[in-house]
Amino acid sequence: MHLYSGTSVDFISDAVQNRVAGRMEQTFFDHYRFKPGPAEVRSWQQSLRAMSGVLQTGDFTDHGVILEWQLPLSSKRLDCMVTGAEPAGRPGAVIVELKQWDGAEASSVDECVTVFVGQRLRDVLHPSKQVGQYQRYLQDVHTSFSEGEVALQACAYLHNFTFAPSSELFAERHSELLALNPLFSADQLDALVTFMEAAIGGGSGLDVLEAVMRGKYRPHKRLLDHTARVIANEPTFVLLDEQQVAFNTVLAKVRARQLGATNSSLLISGGPGTGKSVIAVNLLGELSRQGYVTHHVTGSKAFTENLRKVVGTRASAQFGYFNSFGGADPETVDVLICDEAHRIRETSFNRFTPKDKRTSRPQIDELLAVAKTTVFFIDDMQVVRPGEVGNTELIKAATARLGIPLVELQLDTQFRCAGSEAYIEWVENTLGLKKTPYVLWDPADAFEFDLVDSPQELEGLIREKAAEGYTARLSAGFCWQWSNPQPDGTLVDDVVVGDWSMPWNAKPEAGRLAPGIPKSNYWAREEGGIEQVGCIYTAQGFEYDYAGVIWGRDLVYRSREGWVAQPEFSKDNVVRRGAKGDNYLALVKNTYRVLLTRGLLGCYVFFEDHETADFVRSRIDTSTGSA
Repeated sequence: MHLYSGTSVDFISDAVQNRVAGRMEQTFFDHYRFKPGPAEVRSWQQSLRAMSGVLQTGDFTDHGVILEWQLPLSSKRLDCMVTGAEPAGRPGAVIVELKQWDGAEASSVDECVTVFVGQRLRDVLHPSKQVGQYQRYLQDVHTSFSEGEVALQACAYLHNFTFAPSSELFAERHSELLALNPLFSADQLDALVTFMEAAIGGGSGLDVLEAVMRGKYRPHKRLLDHTARVIANEPTFVLLDEQQVAFNTVLAKVRARQLGATNSSLLISGGPGTGKSVIAVNLLGELSRQGYVTHHVTGSKAFTENLRKVVGTRASAQFGYFNSFGGADPETVDVLICDEAHRIRETSFNRFTPKDKRTSRPQIDELLAVAKTTVFFIDDMQVVRPGEVGNTELIKAATARLGIPLVELQLDTQFRCAGSEAYIEWVENTLGLKKTPYVLWDPADAFEFDLVDSPQELEGLIREKAAEGYTARLSAGFCWQWSNPQPDGTLVDDVVVGDWSMPWNAKPEAGRLAPGIPKSNYWAREEGGIEQVGCIYTAQGFEYDYAGVIWGRDLVYRSREGWVAQPEFSKDNVVRRGAKGDNYLALVKNTYRVLLTRGLLGCYVFFEDHETADFVRSRIDTSTGSA
């Protein structure tokens, strides 16, 4: 999808006569069925008028132009692409990222600068990094560029900025980015024209534009090979025992599907720490190595962004989200790996989707249709939000309805919680999630579990473990307000228990953060995360050596009633509004199960409610030790 395309002559005319933004606004409305914001339209008017000046100055009058082009299987749109031919005759194109900035400040985040956008200071990618990612993405996944038919260059144009060598935009730490994808200021117009002439100065751009529009989404083998090498060299992704069996079973089914005409699916179930994600990532690597177009998708931004960070910018193109395939053609990919399938939603639209673009088509159907083989990794007891409908019965019903054979596998061996299956089953029994043989906790177990009397003691234990070289994090039930950062980028101490307090991790939409504070997605991984309390949405999907949990008053135990949900103590408006009665109780139980099972070696818990603490303490076998 794009908002405008045509010849450079028509574009110049439309821009000079102030028509181009209006035409884009209408196309936007026709596609999305709502109007773009006034600020976005003004941005188009100003930036595209400046871009038309570039084309006029360089006499680019035999060229193609495409504006606001949505990258395939992505929500990102590039600003402008101009097509033509190199002076030697080879078809070429140039992506131009247009910015209205008049400057930027230094950021504590790598490859980022700080600018005032969206009514606040934010850390954003350096324009050269941003446009370079667009270039690499198209070279890797779009057949017009990946197969060498069209050469592709990319640059940034800051048409309101006057060149200043001392500007953060040209700081030495960004020199490699600038060398790969140059940035031009308003007073460097001649240099920008020279750059574009070398890439597309030969004209004949309309033919090239048509060739680009005919191109298809198909990741190139060099991207698949790159992803395979990255994952193969990552020591954290190692398979053991039944994990290897599941891995080999998937490979066999993928090979069988390639020889037949019927799509296939696999459902791999397992509790916390059974290695579902390890298998999923290894599958992506091996299947990519074998040349299969494979995607790894989840419903968690934090989890996906951390995986992208581990594998690097280029391989991240193969990591995405469940809601990415609404408009995709059937069998676009060979294999779709759905990690954390319990986070599958009813449909792929959200509150921003226009009404006439909303569809009743289940998200599960989209996932099964887009791939020849779909693999689901699931834990039915990790659903923590209303609207998340992923479970084994949903997948069984959908595959049966669509006539897709389903193979089921179960993972049981525990690789988290010091390998203690007893701990996981004790937690599930104690929470009333299922009956297990483990009614009492044995303190002699290799996994450390302890109840503490204060949040100060809990924090002290976590910091002590971190000082010893372990990874350790505090998390809590969602029982405290979650504030935006303060103007200086520091966080508010929202989690308050008596005279103890600490901030939540940063919000996902937080702007600029003070040095040392990790972005929401990276709370579980970056060193500074120990200074904040994680919530369910940043903790789910991750593990660390020691977990400290603050158990709030949203879930309590009463001797005559059992487990009782108290939504009046919850600050999670999404869950509180969307779930009632037994559904709310189930979600909050699942939430604490997730928080209690993040630790690899140990978990310490502080209960706000004394009766709940007494009940959990009564489930500990004091005859063999103490807790």
